[in-house]
Amino acid sequence: MDPHNASATAKTHETRPSQDVAPDTGTILLTTRIARFGVGFFVFGILWILGLQIVAAVLLPQRLRDIGVASPEALLGTMMAITAIVSLVSNLVFGNLSDRTRSRFGRRSPWILGGGLLGGASLTAIGFIESPVAITVVYCLCMVGLNMMLAPGVAVLSDRIPMRLRGTMSGFFGAGAVAGAPLGSIVGASFITNPIPGFVLAGALMLGSALVCLIVWPREPSAEDLPAAGGGLGDLVRSFRPPRKAPDFYRAFGSRLFMLLGYQMIMAYQLYIVQDHLGQTVSESAATIATMSIITLVVSLVGSLASGPLSDLLKRRRPIVVAASLLFALGIAMPWIWPTSTGMFLFAAIAGFGYGVYSSVDQALNVDVLPSQKEAGKDLGILNLSTTAGQTIGPLVTSWIVVGTGGYGVVFPVAIVAALLGAFFITRIRSVR
Repeated sequence: MDPHNASATAKTHETRPSQDVAPDTGTILLTTRIARFGVGFFVFGILWILGLQIVAAVLLPQRLRDIGVASPEALLGTMMAITAIVSLVSNLVFGNLSDRTRSRFGRRSPWILGGGLLGGASLTAIGFIESPVAITVVYCLCMVGLNMMLAPGVAVLSDRIPMRLRGTMSGFFGAGAVAGAPLGSIVGASFITNPIPGFVLAGALMLGSALVCLIVWPREPSAEDLPAAGGGLGDLVRSFRPPRKAPDFYRAFGSRLFMLLGYQMIMAYQLYIVQDHLGQTVSESAATIATMSIITLVVSLVGSLASGPLSDLLKRRRPIVVAASLLFALGIAMPWIWPTSTGMFLFAAIAGFGYGVYSSVDQALNVDVLPSQKEAGKDLGILNLSTTAGQTIGPLVTSWIVVGTGGYGVVFPVAIVAALLGAFFITRIRSVR
């Protein structure tokens, strides 16, 4: 074990499992069980985001128009802001509650199933609701269900996956999500004139993602014999306290915050960048964005699938995450230097590959820096606050810059600095190689 790991272990007063041993069973995983986890993580990743994007990217905006909302763009923006807060709170709450669950079905499985049921039913219901207020409430319920499923699902990386395989499994999960997002937009568009089957399919896919976890993954061991999590409201409230004396945990938090901030500064405004910074017409920008999406899908998928196993093979996380952040920064520079379609295509290729690598290995690194395996769900929920914050703040920063300067010229260097700050925080981590 790396001496820095040993130091981190001493600080948390816990014994880290061997890199080859599954934490929940104390045994080395057989090849068949490794394959089941790999397939499960990939299908889990692709199904939940495919179902969500069918609705979020296409059918929900169209639904608001179909029911006669006066300003659907404004309502959609309000819904996104509300659901971001709901997702942030839900991820933290259900991650913590799953840590404290002591059922014969395990700590995570009951919440994964419950979240899939709630999320799937909510997505389907949106297609049958006429009231904008009711749609907003039900969409919030969908985010509750989604995070009820995701927070415990990601915590499985800490609970059940040996350290030497975490990069690989994180890569499978990231690759599924990378592939599912653009596919959701494509599938959703095919239902835009007949939306009800699309809403039903979306709900079924989200529920299916939960069922895949329970059926394909090896069955989770009973949690009934684990030490009691503590009783009383006071203990529950105190259990949400962020970890103390865990500097690497907060360095990982800072890295993800700045990386996601830089990412969303560009991605949330890519259509406007193509139209206003490059000067393309609506039809030209549509073709450019479509080409960029295909490029991003391919390179992100390759980056996600290749980088996770590579990090396990090399037994290194930090250099790969730093390299991914630098690639992303380089990609952002392309349309800044060359404000042409070629510059945007280079951005899609370089930054897309970098982000695919980052999203794969960074998740494994985040699991590695957790100060307590017993509180993995809660601590991962805290780390996910950085994702939500970055995704929320990034577009706001771009908006302020564009309003203040009258263009996008300053947006690119600021986004580059954000990505470089993300890389810097990773270099300061000491407990992971």
